[in-house]
Amino acid sequence: MGIEITQDQFSEEDYQRFNRKIRDNLRALEAILERPDFGVGEDSLGAELEFYLVDAAGRPASCNQNILQAYRHPNLTPELNRFNLEYNLQPQPFAGKPFQNFEQELTRTLRALRPITQQQQVELIPIGILPTLKISDFGPQAMTDLTRYRVMDNALRQLRGQPFAIDIDGDPPLSMHWDDVTLEGANTSFQVHWRINPSDFAASFNAVQLVTPIALGLAANSPTLFGHTLWEETRIALFKQSIDCRADDDIKGKYPPRVYFGNGWIHQSALELFASSVAVFPPIMPVCSDTDPLAQLAQGQLPELKELGLHQGSTWPWNRAIYDHQGGGHIRIEMRTLPAGPSLEDMSANAAFLVGSALALRDSMAERVRMLPFKNAEYNFYRAAQEGLDARLLWPSSSKIKLVEYPLLELAQRLVPLAQEALIHHGMAPLESNRLMQNIQLRINKKINGARWQKQVTERFRHQGMNSSEALSAMFQSYREHYRSGLSLSEWSL
Repeated sequence: MGIEITQDQFSEEDYQRFNRKIRDNLRALEAILERPDFGVGEDSLGAELEFYLVDAAGRPASCNQNILQAYRHPNLTPELNRFNLEYNLQPQPFAGKPFQNFEQELTRTLRALRPITQQQQVELIPIGILPTLKISDFGPQAMTDLTRYRVMDNALRQLRGQPFAIDIDGDPPLSMHWDDVTLEGANTSFQVHWRINPSDFAASFNAVQLVTPIALGLAANSPTLFGHTLWEETRIALFKQSIDCRADDDIKGKYPPRVYFGNGWIHQSALELFASSVAVFPPIMPVCSDTDPLAQLAQGQLPELKELGLHQGSTWPWNRAIYDHQGGGHIRIEMRTLPAGPSLEDMSANAAFLVGSALALRDSMAERVRMLPFKNAEYNFYRAAQEGLDARLLWPSSSKIKLVEYPLLELAQRLVPLAQEALIHHGMAPLESNRLMQNIQLRINKKINGARWQKQVTERFRHQGMNSSEALSAMFQSYREHYRSGLSLSEWSL
């Protein structure tokens, strides 16, 4: 959805042309992936961090366009709602200290932004869902004034044909209907990109899918919405439901939502993911380029595959494949499950644990996918999102040659040393790997994640006599003070 478009009205002919073009895109991608030299090179990492803009009282501040106009940096971009911004980090070689470089870049950027944010009387805070949100913060007035967001909103509402339904278990449960897609903008994340050689893609992607629930439970940082204590990582349910354009139960039984965990393990290449996305989901933004990707290939050029990229940007699997034609071209995995916050180091550690665990298990994935049906991996994902550190997950046991249910924290404890060793073996500096896995180990020892910290601190304020709204506001002020300190979550006071 980062692609800017100017067209907002489409005819049936536009959709037909787009479908023809995207089929050509897929044929071109298949030919590209068959090239033995395509995308071969050293692994690298990239990342995107979404922020909330909050005022002194801890309430969302709808001024992202003011910040963008004053800063004018291509790496700082708007998000769906006016109270969010995204910063795209410079890609880093996997070898060395990529996450330390990310943290230093973010620190420099936030320092450069400070005069602008102070003038606007706001602050950039990473947190999965802002706990001080109110229902009145959403609606058409909340949406950033860009064509691509209006087009997405109109298309999804037309497909839905009725208000979007939100129904999330909690204390108390949240049940409501909403007429536009702005509730999706309540979610902010730390999205990590892992460039890998195409020959390693299938095993790497399956490994990422397998370990994502464990990383998600450790990283959870979104327990509250509109005063309701919901899932440990409420983003997972809210994102799925807030833009679920399937209108009736019959359709829901046949097709997945546009926000989904996956359709199954992959067996050969990234092409399977692109092809299934095109097959299952109707296009919502049929904007066509004038280029012919098959002709470009015949002329020795590497095509951009704009239509395929645009379509991929309007479907939201939690882990997905990205094709990039720049710099000789490559394929990468975008991991979108991790929430923003609590600290810069915590976000780095969550991502390093996810990638390192996938690396550690990659060579054994052929056996693991035979033992774990994909529906059980999907079950693990939603259990981890709902229950966080308390989740119990189904996991292939090599000793018993069957599925066994393990506590999430036990699986995480097993994976920490494996991830640490795999990261170093793959070229990451030992100091970098040790620092980040120590961060995870301390959180495991203390049985703490961002969601649990938020809930425990809020409850303490309630015990002091505050009502729910006051306690959430006080908790968030404590959260932002700890974030400013630069300390990792395991060092935050309760």
